[in-house]
Amino acid sequence: MSEYNGARAWLEEARQHPMEPLAAEVWVMDPAFEHVLLVKHRVRGWVPPGGKVEMGEGPRAAAARELLEETGLRSDLLPGPAAVAVRSYRADWSPTLGLSYAAIAGRDVPLSGEPNQPAAWFRLDVGWDTVFPEDRERIRAYAGRLAGGRAVGFL
Repeated sequence: MSEYNGARAWLEEARQHPMEPLAAEVWVMDPAFEHVLLVKHRVRGWVPPGGKVEMGEGPRAAAARELLEETGLRSDLLPGPAAVAVRSYRADWSPTLGLSYAAIAGRDVPLSGEPNQPAAWFRLDVGWDTVFPEDRERIRAYAGRLAGGRAVGFL
């Protein structure tokens, strides 16, 4: 698992206080590790499906729930988180610890989701409009590790 933005330090501090908010998302890739599934957020642009972990819910369960709600996709998540990062999702929220999980799904699976928040597949070797541009390289690097280091057209 990769760590970004001082996530371990955030976690150590959070152990002293309540751990809210907590976020979870899913990096869904196709079996060739050439595409990623993103949703169009009204403010953040194209981002992986995800959201807030609800009270009494684990982050893995939250990631699977958000994936289903935002894309209509039911997919088994790969074991263990792909990454952990701390970021500000909204100006009026405190910094949030976010766990990124991964899943593999065929691009032929029909997508549905929330109104005004379409889901679409994007090639990993091109950019997409997002307020989190660092996600592109993080997801590409993880896809490369999943692909076992074989050339996948973007590394």
